[in-house]
Amino acid sequence: MTDASRDRLRRRTFIRLAGGAATGAALAFGGPFAVPAHADDVPTALPFDFRTSGYTCAADVPDVMQPWRDRKAERVDTAPHDADGVRMFEVDGVLYDHPVGQIQFGLQNITSYRQTNDVFYLDRARAQAKRLMDRRTEARGAWYFPYPFDWAHAVHTGIAYQAPWYSGMAQGEALSLFAQLVQLDGVSEEERAGYRMAADGAFASLLRGDDAKPWVVAKDGAGYLWIHEYPMDAPGTSDYTYNGFMYAALGLWDYHRLTGNLLAQQLFDGALTTFDAYFGAMRNKSWMSDYCLTHSIPTASYHPVHINLLRQLHWLSGSVRHAYLSDVLMDDYPHPNLGTDGGTVAFAAGPYSFYKFDGAGAVTATKDVTFARDTQAPASLRVRIEGRGVHYLIKEGAYTGWYVPEYFPKVYLLGEWFRSVYRPQRVATFPANQSITCYKVAADGAVEATKTVEFAKDSNAPFDRRSIVNGRPMVQITAGALTGFWAPCAQVLTDGR
Repeated sequence: MTDASRDRLRRRTFIRLAGGAATGAALAFGGPFAVPAHADDVPTALPFDFRTSGYTCAADVPDVMQPWRDRKAERVDTAPHDADGVRMFEVDGVLYDHPVGQIQFGLQNITSYRQTNDVFYLDRARAQAKRLMDRRTEARGAWYFPYPFDWAHAVHTGIAYQAPWYSGMAQGEALSLFAQLVQLDGVSEEERAGYRMAADGAFASLLRGDDAKPWVVAKDGAGYLWIHEYPMDAPGTSDYTYNGFMYAALGLWDYHRLTGNLLAQQLFDGALTTFDAYFGAMRNKSWMSDYCLTHSIPTASYHPVHINLLRQLHWLSGSVRHAYLSDVLMDDYPHPNLGTDGGTVAFAAGPYSFYKFDGAGAVTATKDVTFARDTQAPASLRVRIEGRGVHYLIKEGAYTGWYVPEYFPKVYLLGEWFRSVYRPQRVATFPANQSITCYKVAADGAVEATKTVEFAKDSNAPFDRRSIVNGRPMVQITAGALTGFWAPCAQVLTDGR
């Protein structure tokens, strides 16, 4: 193509994909772009009917609770990247584009830009977006972001692709990247038009079902919506991966916030309905959750991802149900790491057994000890041993490298840990005729005050967070006589069940 031809192409009118309005804008920062699919090809309806429950996209979510605000980029990128600063993926010594990697890196740079107002991060986010836009595939009236390398999942049998292949995780996360770029200060009107066009193109891919290729959206035999991280032929044989689908749902919220598109809200509703319906299949009681429905493999690295995504979906929808599901997973397999400094475990005077375990949770050594008085020890982990409850790993002193079971009030971690914040606030119910002691606790775990209550009938109180406080799950009450007190979760009922 000649330079003159490229200039003419830049000047062509782009059709806005969601709604058909002409933008009249090109992308001065992006090089040549193909003209989007003709408006007649652009999908304007849901691809099929699916189950919904009435979940909506909340409109007043604080910035800190919106998608991707919890991750930021560092100025020096130590991961593989090319000369343009675009995040890359290495396969057998060769660097390839990786849409999800580029999207997530772009979103991290957006967060850093918001925090610092340093245009360096904005430019790097632009570079990720430009690569995606430059190398998109246009098909079926939509934009798809191809993976240009062959790939097979190392653990999950049956997932094997030849390039190019596509992922619903990338399609949904692209909505977040482009929608957030549109709304950033420092972005020109011309850029906004281009990013809006890209967001519309990505959204159109979620309005195409599995009746032709490429596709990432399908309905299962029970009528539930799935945005597949790993869409497979024939339809219905995919991996049914949880985390990729949930990340895509964050993108639906971002796109709805930008556009008010009701189809995006319906897809968001369908997604949350699916997460609720299949929670029992994902969950392994008192253990880590499965990565996907098809293979049912508990995966330690993705269990906290499920917890965090369910909590974010609570923020984005106002659904107490998804907050409760996040709580359940937190109790099943708590975050094990106590951070760089670790925590302090309190022991009441008395006899204890310390253990060592192999990788399967079998006891390999036991040490019995009796403490003559109350004592404390530093710990690096609070972790569930499969089939054996929650244990602390001692990191200093005579019991370094030994595990001890958590058992309140004999053995517990001092202070508040693993906080979950709720918005809107939730409701705790104090059962009738039950004596319940609530606590005010200092940062070091010292009990500053207690209050014991007993109600003649069930009584409700709002709470805004849930944490492990002195070794027990508790909720903090925000109104009434118990304001600021922690109530033990084992004694109150929380909404969302």
